[in-house]
Amino acid sequence: MLEPGVVQGDWWHTLEDGRVQCDLCPRFCKLREGQRGFCFVRQARQGGVVLTSYGRASGFCIDPIEKKPLNHFYPGTSVLSFGTAGCNLGCRFCQNWSISKAREVDKLSDWASPEAVAEAARKAGCRSIAFTYNDPVIFAEYAIDCARAAHERGIKTVAVTAGYITPQARRDFYAYMDAANVDLKAFTQQFYHKLCFANLEPVLDTLRWLKHETEVWFEVTTLLIPGQNDSPEEIAQLCDWFVENLGPDVPLHFTAFHPDFKMLDTPPTPPATLRRARQQALQAGIHHVYTGNVFDATGQSTYCASCGKLLIERDWYRLGRWNLDEKGRCTFCGARLAGRFDPRPGTWGPRRQAVIVV
Repeated sequence: MLEPGVVQGDWWHTLEDGRVQCDLCPRFCKLREGQRGFCFVRQARQGGVVLTSYGRASGFCIDPIEKKPLNHFYPGTSVLSFGTAGCNLGCRFCQNWSISKAREVDKLSDWASPEAVAEAARKAGCRSIAFTYNDPVIFAEYAIDCARAAHERGIKTVAVTAGYITPQARRDFYAYMDAANVDLKAFTQQFYHKLCFANLEPVLDTLRWLKHETEVWFEVTTLLIPGQNDSPEEIAQLCDWFVENLGPDVPLHFTAFHPDFKMLDTPPTPPATLRRARQQALQAGIHHVYTGNVFDATGQSTYCASCGKLLIERDWYRLGRWNLDEKGRCTFCGARLAGRFDPRPGTWGPRRQAVIVV
């Protein structure tokens, strides 16, 4: 009998030596009875793998969808955001480390069933629910059940993730996701190995798969860290791969690093670095490139890839001028903007509102 908050997990198999192997992410943790995986929340128990954070959240908050960041997914609408604890990456620069590295139960203070989460989003008028703060891949069973409950109420679902998931598990996981923002941490294996304790290729594989095998709307974010992944050469390689594998219409976000966790001695990203990376990406052929975590209205607004006119004006998370028709087309030239749009923009604005889910 499993205690509350613990459920039988999916995506594992038994090895010849009696251990169980978790098949959820490319770490393939091999566990003896009682051992926990790298993510901490998946544990070998009773001859299988259990998820120990089901229904346990680190807090609920209503955000603007642009904060995920998603700029082409129902702009201006509100999203109910929450996470659990743990993570399957070990990023030394993690900006949510108090959650992703949590080991204590008190970090998971809020209990909520999937139905309660979805109902809270409906009552608050949220267009979508986002699984975020830590990576939803590691609490996939809970995220999927929440997504099912959300879809029953006409609410969309968003995964904010590092994309570190196996081919077997991602089919099941993304079948219930309407959108995703995928963190592409860098474009070198050395960076992933040294600073994330992970590998680059599985993330690239997930991105290619999302583009070519699914209908999930997704955008990509790269946090530029001075001296680590911000060189013009690396940005050029990233952009060339991006255009060749994902095409020109997937939005790319370059965001600013702020000293945190185990990289407190690294300086913040200069705004000039973000502007230079954005120009590189635009020149490489990516149509929609954004800057984040800095004041840059030009770099945060959306422009028509056909005629170059301003389509969606943004000042941080506040929308201004809106030049899309009811079908998501440019009102100047009629070209369709890639993404998912309602006939009119949302009016949530930059507010952030805590929510109690019961």
